[in-house]
Amino acid sequence: MELRQLRYFVTVAEEANFTRAAAKLHLAQPGLSAQIRQLERELGQPLLDRTSRSVTLTPVGAAVLPLARAALAAAGQITHTVDEFTGLLRGQVRVGLVSGAAIDELDVASVLADFHQDHPQVAISLTEDTSDRMLAAVAHGELDIAMVGLTGAELDPSIGVDVVLETGIVAAVAAGDTEFGPEIGLAELCKHPLICLPPGTGLRGQLERACAAADVVPDIAFEAAAPPLLLRLAARGLGVAVVPTLRPGDEAVFGVRQVDITPGMRGQLALTWRADRPIAPASKVLLGQLRIALTTQWKKPTP
Repeated sequence: MELRQLRYFVTVAEEANFTRAAAKLHLAQPGLSAQIRQLERELGQPLLDRTSRSVTLTPVGAAVLPLARAALAAAGQITHTVDEFTGLLRGQVRVGLVSGAAIDELDVASVLADFHQDHPQVAISLTEDTSDRMLAAVAHGELDIAMVGLTGAELDPSIGVDVVLETGIVAAVAAGDTEFGPEIGLAELCKHPLICLPPGTGLRGQLERACAAADVVPDIAFEAAAPPLLLRLAARGLGVAVVPTLRPGDEAVFGVRQVDITPGMRGQLALTWRADRPIAPASKVLLGQLRIALTTQWKKPTP
């Protein structure tokens, strides 16, 4: 019995399908099937029921599954312990980044580049996605670290959270628009076509929760993944953009005017990771470097 066979078995059990499991493991399906059959021969019992389209566990397979997961976790912990003792960093760190977060002041690229220079044996993968999908990926072990926008919804208790940026949420209208004063109520705002980040993002979640609490329905006319594009659309008079508080100079650069929303809403950008299990040494080091770099720049709340 080999650890890789146990990993193959666990993956097939979780996917309930050999084709999906093979794709996830980057293996050919016949080879995966052969490895599982070899494991079953060594154990003397079938672990999987292949009589239906969806692969299911036999009673023996159901009993073996938690033991296989525990064996894989123990093997991983042995490697992590040795690596921490020797100071060796290797392997891969999978990082998720909320779309549009890599602005100049939030220089994630420099942190990743410095980490790679110091630890060339560690491969880094970077993914951009919505906050909801990345939080699910962290919870399922598919991402090691993710920078997400918090929606205000309750998070999975297994996820560790460190808020690195707090900002207000405001409206932005075309610079020459005289319809709006310096502030606008949420109910009145929702009467206008809105330009907003897509569902699953932190800012969109905060807006939807505030609207639900006020019993109003926002009219989302346009969606885009990055605040700068939202501002450009607003500048052309296509609607009112709902964005983080503008930085000094943004109004002039994008041709918009900031309008405060009442009652006020706050956006939060946070680093997240699995906190209910030991974190790999490479991930731990990179998480620490991201925390230091981003907290130094952003810890003070933006009005």
